[in-house]
Parts: sequence; structure tokens; C-alpha cells
Amino acid sequence: MQDVLGTDVQGAGDALSSGDAQGSGDEQSTAARLRKICDEVSDRFYERADVVRTLVVALLAGQHSLVLGPPGTAKSEIARELTGRVEGAAYWEILLSKFTAPTRMFGPVDVAALTRGEYRQVYEGRATTAHVAFIDEIFKCSTAALNETLGYLNERIYHPESGGEPIRCPLIGAITASNELPTGEDTAAIYDRLLVRIEVGYLADPSNFAALVRSAVSRPAAPVRTTVELAALQEAVTRTVPAVAVPDAIVDAVCALRAALRRKELVASDRRWRQAVGLLQASAYLDGRPAVAETDLTVLTHVLWDSPAQRPTVEREVLHLVNPDAKEALDLADALDELEAQLDAMAGQSREALSDWVIKKAHNRLATAGKRLEQLRAEAAGAGRSTAAIDRVTGRQRAVRARVLTEALGMDASMVQDRL
Repeated sequence: MQDVLGTDVQGAGDALSSGDAQGSGDEQSTAARLRKICDEVSDRFYERADVVRTLVVALLAGQHSLVLGPPGTAKSEIARELTGRVEGAAYWEILLSKFTAPTRMFGPVDVAALTRGEYRQVYEGRATTAHVAFIDEIFKCSTAALNETLGYLNERIYHPESGGEPIRCPLIGAITASNELPTGEDTAAIYDRLLVRIEVGYLADPSNFAALVRSAVSRPAAPVRTTVELAALQEAVTRTVPAVAVPDAIVDAVCALRAALRRKELVASDRRWRQAVGLLQASAYLDGRPAVAETDLTVLTHVLWDSPAQRPTVEREVLHLVNPDAKEALDLADALDELEAQLDAMAGQSREALSDWVIKKAHNRLATAGKRLEQLRAEAAGAGRSTAAIDRVTGRQRAVRARVLTEALGMDASMVQDRL
């Protein structure tokens, strides 16, 4: 099956396919199914593996997430694909605007009851009864709905229009999306409730873009669709994930990270740090480990920044703490950014000038970066350290090299993949 930013799903049915039996009490089975879901969804969407895994970790921690990026970057499709994998869950979705009334979100007035002189709301199919939710354009929340939305996200409660006892909502977690950051104090309060913040952009690798274009006219294959039962997910969120051990070494590392970020004048609230521990536990659980390890700290790169401009600093401090390989990889990423900026600055120049630039500067720098990244990955894997950051930079190197081949040398984008 192919999607707007998707690729063919590889493989078919195995012991974890949705048609197979799932033991509700088997914790390893639940984690394994969730890993399989991550793999399947990542295969459908180019350059989104980290996004998918982080969204699943946030859901396992019972936290809300924000996917931030321009239109047409598959934010909605990914959210729907993930939330639709929870069998038996009540799902709710809405696109907010400045005019969205609270009753549209939490329960419209029962017109039939109103004609009888009774004021009642119909909650079925609304946020009030949802286990998982997707809220698009979250920062366009109306002033009228603001307080109820805050209560819903923060405390999982809704205060009925007619008064009375607040309603406890069964929400596990919400995925939200926006094309822009909040601009006012009111929406900033909602932003603070979203623990996980993930940036997405347009496809960087020209070969992936070429595959995307080809997918628009190809016949989709039947997808592999692993699911997880609602009861199993709830068991993981409420019991198994909180039971994952947090060693003293991890506590020390978190304290060191907080101090390092404060030196950079990046300050997160005590509440955000405390909630982040649950993400570390969820990351370890998803990988099938009984205790948090240093590699789980990488999820904090999506937690400890307020503006996208701060994210690279947070990522560098986190990855420097996790392993030294990642720090050098990030230095190589800076060099790749500089190289790409040079390519952008040369737009409109002759093919001869571009070829000369490739021969004298770009080729050797790209080749050197590629070889060093291979060495770093081998060293990290051999030492049992995470290779996620190195893999991301390697993907960046491939994308820049593909741009050089297509834009500077005029190579057909459909042929680039074979040369990488």
C-alpha cells in the first residue's frame, strides 16, 4: 500500500499480523506488536521513522504530542494510521477553527430532548468518550473552547454545559498537529500541555521524492496491518510502563542534562522534567527492556525545547550525553548544512560552474563524511551504543549527495537511488 508520502509496505503476514491471536496478558507480545506497527507505518511514509516511534512512545507514556510542520507533510495521515491501529478504541478527530464551539468537541445538545424541555448533551462519538484522539490545527482553538480543551488535555475531564459533576474522559493520549507555533498567551497554555513536540518537513532526499511521484500512478499492494488491543495498550500505559526501572545512573544523567541546558539558558519546568521520565520508561518498554538505558534519553530531544530554533542545541546536548559518536555525527551534519547552503547560493549558475564546484569541493567533502559516518556507526554498534543519531545524519548525507547529483550534475533523480 502507498500513501501521500508513503512507499510500498514490504513483506506480508507473520506471527504478529492482525489476524493472529494476541495474549492480553503477554507484555512482550504487546511491545512486539507496537514495534511491528512502528515498522509498518515507517515503511509507508518516507523519512518519518523517528516521528512514528516518538508518537508511539508518547502514547505509551499517556502523554500528548504535537507534530509541527508545513501543509502536505503527512502529519494527519501518520496520526490517523497510528491511532487506527488500536483495536476496540473509541477514536475522535477534529479540525479546529477560531469558531469551533465546545459542544462540537465534547457533545452537541440533544435536540429531541430539548423539545421536551430537557437540556442534555450527546457525548457518543465526541472527545468525551474517546480513548485516542487526533486534533488538527490545535492552536486555532476558539476562546470559548479553550478552558475545556485545557481540562481535557491536562486532567481528562469535561464540565457539562448544564453544570453538575465533571465527566471523566477515557483519553489515553492525543496526537495534535499544527502548521505554526502558538502566537498568543491563551494558545501558549495548550502548547505547554503537549509534552512531545516533533518537527517535520518536506522530503529531503530527491530519490525519495522521485519514488513519491512514481507512487502516485502505481497500483497499491495489500497492506500488512498489525494492530494492538485497547485492553493491552491500557495495561501497558497504566501498569507495565510505570514499572520499568529507572537506574540511578539515568537520574544522574538527567540531572547533568538539566544543568547543561541551563548553562545554555534553556529552562524547562519541573513538571515537564517529571513527565519526561515516563517517556524514558515508555521508550525502554517499546524496545523490550526492563530498565531505562542511556539510549532512551534521545527521546528528550523532542521534549525540552520551546521554539524550533532551540531544538538543535537540545539535540546536541542530549546526544553528547548519550554517546560521543553522536556528537561527531552532529558536527558532520553541520558541515552538510553548510554544503547545502552553498548549493542553494549557486542556483542559476551554469552547469560548468556547478560541475567545477562539485569536483573541487562537494565531492570530497561528501565522500569523507560518508566514510566517517560508516566508521562511527560500526564503532557505536560494536560498543552496544545507539546508532539512531548517526543513522539520521547518514540519511542527511545521502539526501545532500542526491541533491548534488540531480541539481548540480543534472542526473536523473530516478537513477540516484542506485548510486547511493
